[in-house]
Amino acid sequence: VEKHFTIDRNLPGPDHAASLEPKELTAMVIGIRNIEAAISGTGEKSPTSSERKNIPIVRKSIHTSKAIMEGEIFSEANLAILRPGTGISPMNWPHIVGKIAKTNIPANQLLNSADYDE
Repeated sequence: VEKHFTIDRNLPGPDHAASLEPKELTAMVIGIRNIEAAISGTGEKSPTSSERKNIPIVRKSIHTSKAIMEGEIFSEANLAILRPGTGISPMNWPHIVGKIAKTNIPANQLLNSADYDE
């Protein structure tokens, strides 16, 4: 980073008007250091310890939206995405839809892998 510095923009010369004064230079350096700190991580996004305790509360899982009989096919009509997030992630929705129920499953039940054949 290159930036001109002056103690007074009103001094004669071509560069003073476009230069930073002391407080502005300090702010620029702090900003650069903040950016360096922000990009010096691993690049992986993961929840903080304070966020981890809230995962089951705020995340969602796949549930039955109505009673499903053994042999019935899971579909958008009989599944829902609801809280809590302690079951199968909604990211697996495409994998679940089209599967066949192995047992009778009540309405509003948290779906689990034992309910269908892989």
